[in-house]
Amino acid sequence: MQRFFIEVAYDGAGFSGFQIQENAPTIQSAIEEVFQIFFRNEISLTGSSRTDAGVHAVQNFFHFDWEGGWSNLWIYNLNALLPEGIAIRSVRAVCADAHARFDALARRYRYVVYTRKDPFLRDRGWHYPYRLDRSLLEELAGMVTEGSDFRSFSKRNTQVKTFDCLVMESHWEWKEGVLEYHVKANRFLRGMVRALVSTMLQVGRGNRSRADFLQLLEGTRAHAADFSAPAQGLYLEEVSYPADIFLEQGGSNRYVVED
Repeated sequence: MQRFFIEVAYDGAGFSGFQIQENAPTIQSAIEEVFQIFFRNEISLTGSSRTDAGVHAVQNFFHFDWEGGWSNLWIYNLNALLPEGIAIRSVRAVCADAHARFDALARRYRYVVYTRKDPFLRDRGWHYPYRLDRSLLEELAGMVTEGSDFRSFSKRNTQVKTFDCLVMESHWEWKEGVLEYHVKANRFLRGMVRALVSTMLQVGRGNRSRADFLQLLEGTRAHAADFSAPAQGLYLEEVSYPADIFLEQGGSNRYVVED
């Protein structure tokens, strides 16, 4: 039995999230279904990161165990069976104990905010037509990398042992009426990126204070951030792994990070 990582991209609209759910369309259930149809063989997928309903991914991963060899020619056939909103990008053999979730070194997210009406971003970002202090937003983003306890930015009923996260990158970019927040960390809590975005925008708009945001970063007020940022503006951009878990080196290594 060989273990493989399967790299996928998807438009989250129309799906009830990443992980399989009873009586609801998800990314995992769609991929498992096409494997069953094409190979007449069931597989069980384990995901690298759970994304909520409506959240998109430029890159996400599952791992699965497979009897026998794998031909990349099959990717075309599987993509032909998948819904238009899901695409398999690659399938690569990995070590027998490699785990899509626990071996991930970091994840990178992007959140899209647009300040003027744009019909092409309606389902791809958050329309936020308010005056914002962009220099203050960038200052707040820099503060995020200094935080460690993010319980204030975690939704309730999150079953985790710790709220500690190591945020490696955090910054805003402005592109002709579109404001993008970029953040990379070793792990993220449930709702964390959307909470960071909406709370920073509240401060940048003048509805909350800089001091209040700093207090939230100290982790003393659980679940006290603003969670109003909608799902359609959020994109999982990248999941990175140590290179030595992949059995076949060479080729594209765009999602491999050395130890």
